[in-house]
Amino acid sequence: KSKAADMTDKTKTAPEAKDANNSDASANGRPRQVIIHAQYVKDQSFENPNAVAAHLESTETPQVEIGVQVNGDKINDHQYEVRLHITAKASSNETPLFLVDLTYAGIVSAPDATAEEINPLLMIEGPRLLFPFARAIVSNMTRDGGFMPLNLQPVDFVAVYRHSLEMQRKASEEATKQ
Repeated sequence: KSKAADMTDKTKTAPEAKDANNSDASANGRPRQVIIHAQYVKDQSFENPNAVAAHLESTETPQVEIGVQVNGDKINDHQYEVRLHITAKASSNETPLFLVDLTYAGIVSAPDATAEEINPLLMIEGPRLLFPFARAIVSNMTRDGGFMPLNLQPVDFVAVYRHSLEMQRKASEEATKQ
């Protein structure tokens, strides 16, 4: 099941936005602007595989594993789709309680960014702007599934971006070794 939310032309001027090198403004010295043209649920899943047992037998605090990934694709010369993928798996005594899988996306542009700035800007600021909406959806899904709302803590998208770059570098090194 999928719900769509259209938030037209949400604009953020990002003088505080830092790319992976912690630079604040574009090369021309002006603050960078990130525009969210639309945002939407791309894929959403909630599984409650042991609903009866989870609600009747479980008295322990569940263990929750959270995963966050950011991906993106170029749509045209000026717009990109940025996807924020959030997973959550809760279990108690190794019994799965719930599984959440959400891909929340936005159509994003950064008109003042240079070619060197565009990737870090969109892959850090894009998900940062989308996260509060995705967080609310995850909270509602777990609450509607009969559990306490899962309130995700803020995510350091600079660290996520750096980790992604490191993983790409390692994959590239492995590919050249073979």
